[in-house]
Amino acid sequence: MLRVIDTETCGLQGGVVEVASVDVIDGQILNPMSDLVCPDRPISREAMAVHRITEAMVANKPPIEQAIGRYHGSAHYVAHNASFDRRMLPEMPGEWICTMTLARQLWPGQKYGNQALRHSLKLDVTPPADLHAHRALYDCYITAALLIRIMEKSGWDAAQMVSRCQPAPVADDVFPFGKYRGQSIGSIARKDPGYLRWVLENVRDLRPPLRQALRKYVKTGQ
Repeated sequence: MLRVIDTETCGLQGGVVEVASVDVIDGQILNPMSDLVCPDRPISREAMAVHRITEAMVANKPPIEQAIGRYHGSAHYVAHNASFDRRMLPEMPGEWICTMTLARQLWPGQKYGNQALRHSLKLDVTPPADLHAHRALYDCYITAALLIRIMEKSGWDAAQMVSRCQPAPVADDVFPFGKYRGQSIGSIARKDPGYLRWVLENVRDLRPPLRQALRKYVKTGQ
């Protein structure tokens, strides 16, 4: 069983307003779940225009920390652009698979948004009729159909997909993302140590060698 999960948020910086999942079992999409949740910040107008979830809709809902428990129970979680959803959610007890990463490997030169892949690959899927794109459960159905197509085309099992979603190795003294991407960690520690401390405290999916390097440079400052 692979659990496909999706979040809607207050904006790119976080604040979950909706979480949903479906399970892929023997090529079938089963067990839909969804919850509106009360975010830890206001919903931006830009985000509201996309998912159409309003402050009134989430005002009396539980926070994500209370709602997320019923989404546990899978050894593998699947999301489209998994690094984003993984960052938005409390720690999930399982390994992650990114359908966007896998789609890039199988179908180079495409547009890789969920809806773009749905149409270019002619995915056979029927999301809930009362929802629309950019609602979490609707998007879960699209991602699940994409996952099924990926497995049919590639023959990859869960372990192989997890392996193919791992980031490419980078030198431990080079920062691999964000505004200082490609710069040495030592130079960042000298000019902006607060940024490295922020990364350590807030980015959950750092590779262990990178986390260790950041801790060393934050401690020594050089």
